[in-house]
Amino acid sequence: MGRIRSAIALAGLMVVGLILLGHYHLDFSKATVQEATFNLLSGIAKDSEFSWDNIPTTKELKWRGCYHSGLQCARLEVPLNYSDPEGRKASIALIRKPADVPPESGFYRGPVLFNPGGPGASGVEFIKSTADEFSKILGPQFDIVGFDPRGILHSTPTALFFKTKAERAMWSKGEVFIIANNTDEGVARTWARSFVVNQLAAETDDGYLRHINTENTARDMLRIVEAHGRTKIQYWGFSYGSVLGATFASLFPDRVERLIIDGVVDSENYYATLWSNNLLDADKAMDSFYTGCAVAGPEGCALWAPTPSDIKVNITRIINSVRLKPVPIRTKAGYGLLDYTMLRVALFSGLYGPYESFPYLAQGFAELAAGNGTKLFNRMHPEAFQCDCDGKVPDVKVSLDSYAAVLCNDGDDIPNDLESAEKYFEMMMEISNWSEVWASIRLNCVNWPKFPKDHFQGPFKASTSHPILVIGNTADPVTPLWAAKKMSKGFKDSVVLTQDSVGHASVSAPSVCTQKYVRDYFVDGTLPEPGTVCHPVTGPFSTKADEALLSMMTVEEQEIYAAVSALSRNSGIVAPIDVLKSKLETRGCAGV
Repeated sequence: MGRIRSAIALAGLMVVGLILLGHYHLDFSKATVQEATFNLLSGIAKDSEFSWDNIPTTKELKWRGCYHSGLQCARLEVPLNYSDPEGRKASIALIRKPADVPPESGFYRGPVLFNPGGPGASGVEFIKSTADEFSKILGPQFDIVGFDPRGILHSTPTALFFKTKAERAMWSKGEVFIIANNTDEGVARTWARSFVVNQLAAETDDGYLRHINTENTARDMLRIVEAHGRTKIQYWGFSYGSVLGATFASLFPDRVERLIIDGVVDSENYYATLWSNNLLDADKAMDSFYTGCAVAGPEGCALWAPTPSDIKVNITRIINSVRLKPVPIRTKAGYGLLDYTMLRVALFSGLYGPYESFPYLAQGFAELAAGNGTKLFNRMHPEAFQCDCDGKVPDVKVSLDSYAAVLCNDGDDIPNDLESAEKYFEMMMEISNWSEVWASIRLNCVNWPKFPKDHFQGPFKASTSHPILVIGNTADPVTPLWAAKKMSKGFKDSVVLTQDSVGHASVSAPSVCTQKYVRDYFVDGTLPEPGTVCHPVTGPFSTKADEALLSMMTVEEQEIYAAVSALSRNSGIVAPIDVLKSKLETRGCAGV
């Protein structure tokens, strides 16, 4: 789910630091978008110059400069167990880009909290890399605030089941990244490995683990809001962040000032640990690759063929060939095999952020068809592990340990026997053949420690103090539009804004229309009319017609387009987690 993170790429998708663009009107040109994208990718400061050890945990927010210019960090003390508020504490790491207007100004509108998804993704790393873009979308009157949910990365206690990074890296070498649909071996291996990891989870738990769940994170968000001196939340959550947002709205309906859930998960399905209806539009998303490539022509798509079906046949033939005969690769960066797993995961993860991935994948498959698999290999091959420092905090920005902790604590317990796992996989394969990538999510919870399920799991129905804005894409590979419409029904007067695009969540495509509605919603509470449909300015594959569309934009539209275009061309903004396990835990400790 969502990814929506690190200074080093997660499967070539993760974003790194950015330089501040400032609040000024942009003169629109092709170079403007390129500059915004470059700023998002390149960054200007070394994160190694900053340490969270220098940020004290306090009961009141005390912001300090961190990372690069313009950002501030803090740690907020909250109860680990809200039933025992005077007992053990947790520390929530926060980051913000302050508004460009002073708090005492009549223009100041307060903090907007963001969650990039997961579960298990770092909101600190997310905002560290995207603060300027979101500030340009919302306006200079808002603080852009990210936080690491309890159990995750910079927040403590952190869910870590391995004693050292080297131990985790060695274990990850045997990870199963895909469950082949012609054998039970993949299911059995995934099942068995979950048994081991979750036994480690129980052994390393000193009493903190059961308190890592979405209800407690929602309560932490309320503490964050109150620590800002406010009573109501302003929030924008992507993917799993929609579960967090829906949970908050259900628990605290009178504490909603503005709340957007974007790339919406069916929260009932999530809390049941089913993960069974996420892929309803996955094939539709893949079809958009074939269609877009055919329409773009040979100049716009390296894998072009006259019809979408021709392109589909060509890709299928390439994948089947590699399945029978993996391609040996040796590059300056590394070596290994380009195999079936890599190709399938590359395609599936590419559906999350098509504006970055579709042209790249087309070029990569075209080169592979000609005998050169280097481009696709470089995209998916994990970097070599380097153990050049000590300490337990991982330098990757998504931890599989915290990911499992949240989803397994949140959801209903699942059967521990292998037969049940095999039946679940068979059921999932009837829904979509992408389930060979997806089904392992539920299997992460095999043999999870048995904690009381006394936290909130629904219902998701409320009359909020201000209506919720719900956003869904027509071809989202993992959060279908259907789920957005379902979740909207539970919240009185909420409105579904449909974005007619492929990709995961609204920021996966450069729709000025959508982001103008987002801005209006946060600024004055305006909701779009029910049934409103927005379109992206351009498609994932560039065409000659795009330049004409871009030239007709107003100055405001140019600024919004530059920001969301930069986000959409970096598909790790809201990115898959479980399906890219091969890249998550392989890096060493440089930069920690």
